[in-house]
Amino acid sequence: MQARRRWSELSERSRRLIVAAAVAEGVLKAAALVDLARRPADQIRGSKRAWATAVALVNSLGGVPLAYLVFGRRAAAGRHR
Repeated sequence: MQARRRWSELSERSRRLIVAAAVAEGVLKAAALVDLARRPADQIRGSKRAWATAVALVNSLGGVPLAYLVFGRRAAAGRHR
């Protein structure tokens, strides 16, 4: 089993990748939460509250926000995909 490394022990490349992944996850979460807040409930598959809770609290490397953006939204009336 490998010992845990401290931030200062990581290579510059590893630190940059971790920061980039964290920023990407933050952007995805923000986009999903903004969309949830603006979109009417009838255009969302499932509960707005459940999606918001999952997007905000689950650390998923972007998986939950992407799942919402791809599968959780319904097309608006009159719009086709």
